[in-house]
Amino acid sequence: MATTAIPDRYTLEYPDLGTGPLPVHPYVSPEVYQQECEKIFKRTWLNIGRAEEIPNAGDYLVRDIEAANASVVIIRGKDGKIRGFHNVCMHRGNKLIWDDCGSCGAVKCKYHGWIYSTNGQLIGVPEEDMFFNFEKSKIHLAPVATELWEGFIFINLADKPEQSLNEYLGELLPQLKGFPFDKLTACYSYKADLQCNWKIVVDSQQEGYHAKTLHHRSLPGFLRNEQNPSKHVVHLKLYPNWGVISYFGNRKRTPTPVETMAFKFGQAGVTKFAKDFSPENMPVGLNPTRDPNWAFDEYVIFPNFHLLLFMGMYITHSVWPVSVDQCVWEARLYLPKPVDAGGWFTNEYTRCMLRDAWLEDGSTLEASQVGIASGIINDFILQDQEVMIRHFHKLLNQYIR
Repeated sequence: MATTAIPDRYTLEYPDLGTGPLPVHPYVSPEVYQQECEKIFKRTWLNIGRAEEIPNAGDYLVRDIEAANASVVIIRGKDGKIRGFHNVCMHRGNKLIWDDCGSCGAVKCKYHGWIYSTNGQLIGVPEEDMFFNFEKSKIHLAPVATELWEGFIFINLADKPEQSLNEYLGELLPQLKGFPFDKLTACYSYKADLQCNWKIVVDSQQEGYHAKTLHHRSLPGFLRNEQNPSKHVVHLKLYPNWGVISYFGNRKRTPTPVETMAFKFGQAGVTKFAKDFSPENMPVGLNPTRDPNWAFDEYVIFPNFHLLLFMGMYITHSVWPVSVDQCVWEARLYLPKPVDAGGWFTNEYTRCMLRDAWLEDGSTLEASQVGIASGIINDFILQDQEVMIRHFHKLLNQYIR
């Protein structure tokens, strides 16, 4: 299998990013945080879930987005279409749906009993005859721009988005066509409330430089390149609103006994997917250089969504700002639904392995905020394979300006 030569420096392929240090001021500045809320989280496309979460008419999920001072309900209508609305009753502004997910035939406000159909139309008003010049047919829940890509639900809170989702993602659209997202429906989800700026979490999940040190217990030898120990990235490319990194996988590492057992008996799950999903029928964006030492790809979609693609499973990370020094980190693992005991064992092993790695990641985040807030350092010094962080900061500055 042919491979693409690893460049001497990825950063130098993007001279506009520079090679100097990056300021830490945006991680502690309330003024910068407010600009991020107004100019990024109220204007860009944000992933809030998967279509499989609301498979039937009336199914809904609710997302409270503190950075945009918004609560959004995503609901599948009786016509099968997925729509987004502000979770606000048009009568007196009360919150309509108070749980995170569920199903309903219609949406009823618990305050005064106004009722809305699944397409947002007001259909029921107690004591309707007591209102003045009231035209119920003209009242509708406030819509939120909602679009889908490969089953991922995205919203944009702008009154009129500057770009469609397809325009925003651009060249990403054909890259992953054919990846079996719809077949990897066993979802394992973790959520953490963290005392740190949201960008600290985003930074931690768009570089593999930390893996050899921080994950030496949970993922021993996983990204180690014995031929070139300083290189753990085999491909990297940056685009206007996203970027992709392909990571080196150590084919010579010795699996632990339990790892060997998990993948030996999980033939109906991840292992079978890996065997069936040959390089010839991969999407063009999965291991784009077809490197034989490839481990996984990471697609970083600005501002807060990371999609990690493996052979037969995928991971998502979403980071939601709450304040200048608080955020919520959500990590999800998607695997094949197990059909036998071996499949269950493989899934449980994979879930626990990643849980441990994410706990290791989380152990650094709040401490980083304390260190930055201390004023001891003014800048971050980045190495070449942390170039995605530079790209992220470039996009932040572009949107804020």
